[in-house]
Amino acid sequence: MRPSGRNLSDMRPISIETGVMRHAEGSCLISCGDTKVLCSATIEDKAPPFLKGSGQGWVTAEYGMLPRATNSRNRREAAAGKQSGRTQEIQRLIGRALRAGVDRRALGERQIVIDCDVIQADGGTRCASITGGWVALRLAVNKLMKAGIVTTDPIMDHVAAVSCGIYAGQPLLDLDYAEDSEAGTDGNFIMTGAGRLIEIQMSAEGATFSRPEMNQLLDLAEGGIAALVAAQKAAI
Repeated sequence: MRPSGRNLSDMRPISIETGVMRHAEGSCLISCGDTKVLCSATIEDKAPPFLKGSGQGWVTAEYGMLPRATNSRNRREAAAGKQSGRTQEIQRLIGRALRAGVDRRALGERQIVIDCDVIQADGGTRCASITGGWVALRLAVNKLMKAGIVTTDPIMDHVAAVSCGIYAGQPLLDLDYAEDSEAGTDGNFIMTGAGRLIEIQMSAEGATFSRPEMNQLLDLAEGGIAALVAAQKAAI
């Protein structure tokens, strides 16, 4: 039995509330169980300098965690004067994942910045950030298209992410913190709505894993992604 009482293939309850920030071009609050992330999209009228004259746009992301998002206070990174390596790695992952679902030429020479702020953490914050970040991105692009600024939809497909792992010898879908912190194998699966793989992060956290076990986790992830995409569609 999982600590949460869920079955091996059960997701945590998912909710996505849109329009939660007045000034952002797109925003949502995504909840995956007790993990809650505020996601917003900001449209900037010019692309980064390295894309000047290319006719292509850019999607990037920033990620942060509020001091009391966890059970003990984390010092603000701004107070330390630099971002942690973990923060940098996660926000690069979010940006890579979301760009994989965008036709950057159709977007034109502009940038969309996705901000993901974790207000409560219980495992899977990077996955929730990608899933919610896509919703914020979709809403921002909808505004561009409604205004006639972009005429061809640059979003090619949904993008969502879910964690899977091996806990107490069993493959599990959508790990919460109690499971993630004790998992022998931990993985994050990022996929499109059509089931195409964008990125897989897997590592042995205390026990190696076999090819059949990896296949089991991928099967679980596919089911989880389908549930997340359904929640994205309902939200928008």
